[in-house]
Amino acid sequence: MIKVENITKIFGENTVLKGVSAQFEKGKTNLIIGQSGSGKTVFLKCLLGLFQPTTGRILYEDKDSSKLTTAELQFLRNDIGMVFQGSALFDSMTIFENVRFPLEMFMNQSNSEMDDRVSEVLKRVNLEKAHSKFPSEASGGMQKRVAIARAIVHNPKYLFCDEPNSGLDPQTSGLIDELLKEITEEYNTTTVINTHDMNSVMEIGEKIIFLKDGLLEWEGTKNEILTADNKHVIDFVYSSKLFKTMRQGMLEDLKK
Repeated sequence: MIKVENITKIFGENTVLKGVSAQFEKGKTNLIIGQSGSGKTVFLKCLLGLFQPTTGRILYEDKDSSKLTTAELQFLRNDIGMVFQGSALFDSMTIFENVRFPLEMFMNQSNSEMDDRVSEVLKRVNLEKAHSKFPSEASGGMQKRVAIARAIVHNPKYLFCDEPNSGLDPQTSGLIDELLKEITEEYNTTTVINTHDMNSVMEIGEKIIFLKDGLLEWEGTKNEILTADNKHVIDFVYSSKLFKTMRQGMLEDLKK
């Protein structure tokens, strides 16, 4: 579990986060949503430790990340998996080598143990026949699955994903959403996903926080967001014709 307590983040004269508090639960898909400029990328970077909050605290299992020793911070980093927006695969490495890389960097395992673990996670993301391919030979959806495999290969407690469906077609996006949800449940990870994709919100949004101008405007579940009593949330959710039609149908049903 991750707890965020009243964090702010200030860059010069610009206050990007303005007292945000939230809780991200283990074994659930926790989504951060909001328009461009809402602060969600800075918020995610604070969670990852890439930025230090100006004020407030971020607690991992009730431990304040700002007060950890160097050794404790290293242990925490070893417990984190990250799926980057652009997958961030190494072009000169095969898919197998890309996934193996974190084990070589951070784990004390034999070669056979590492190879077995890589094979296991590649099978989990349905890429058991793609070991020798290079990223340039893989589709966008395959690259995202490789990125997910690399992120979970060391059994992290916390899984962060930055726009995991960016650039993917709707069908492939749905498959990535389903995979992330399944992995979250299987590994019992605290999964935090930064997204603007409303399809993802409606498919896997077990816990959703909505940021607006650096403030936490709303939080709830995918079942609650369609009837949220917040103008900014409504404007964001129903910006597409599909969701406008869904909302109109729901309101008409409520009148019956």
